[in-house]
Amino acid sequence: MVAGVFQCGAVMEHSVVFFVVAIPAVLFAGISKGGFGAAAAFAATPILALILEPTQALALMLPLLIVMDFASLPPYWRKWNNHAAILLILGGIPGAFLGAALIRTADPDVFRLLIGLIALGFVAFQIGAARGWFNAARPISNRGGILFGIGTGFTSFISHAGGPVASIYLLSKGLTKIEYQATTVIVFWASNLIKIVLYFWLGIATWDIAAASLYLLPAAIAGTFLGVYLHRIVPERLFFALVHLFLTLAGAKLILDALN
Repeated sequence: MVAGVFQCGAVMEHSVVFFVVAIPAVLFAGISKGGFGAAAAFAATPILALILEPTQALALMLPLLIVMDFASLPPYWRKWNNHAAILLILGGIPGAFLGAALIRTADPDVFRLLIGLIALGFVAFQIGAARGWFNAARPISNRGGILFGIGTGFTSFISHAGGPVASIYLLSKGLTKIEYQATTVIVFWASNLIKIVLYFWLGIATWDIAAASLYLLPAAIAGTFLGVYLHRIVPERLFFALVHLFLTLAGAKLILDALN
């Protein structure tokens, strides 16, 4: 644990260990947010939690995620699937308040385990369907979309891990890669704006920690634009293969976190 990372007056120590760990984590999150559906962007938080208190890691990442959202909006503006985005955002509001109510009392490992198992199960189902082992899944209903929105808002609030839950719903809709990516951008843009208000209200975020995020701002912006660039040059089939890969890694990481 890096002691004294946050000090009075929002002054961060220039710790070599902090920057060696934090810069690659934030850069990877930016690439995921900017080009690959945010399914793996959550990984930055548990990496940061290796050197910070978990709530500090959550609070430190949130302003950076918001910057990534704003940087991602222009290239994907109005290219999202309105119906899917609205359902996920509407469900995400009560999901965020549920997370706010439970984050200090409930053990999030139970939820991490369930989400990880669902993520891995969905990838296995998609592989089986592509190989003709069984019929492809029908698109998830509107009611299901709201439920996945609640799950997205809740898991995003407690661990910035809403990407895998949103991916399960969006991958069932048969979207193009541009629709898929744009929908994740607008959904998490709205979700993170709700979260920042609740984080400050709960005392998870402070102005000191928000100011400390400025040290990592260049990595967040660079990673996002790199992700946008990679999104444009990666073929659609490879793109969704990468999404499934990131979803698998995300699900596995959530399971490992829960079991440990």
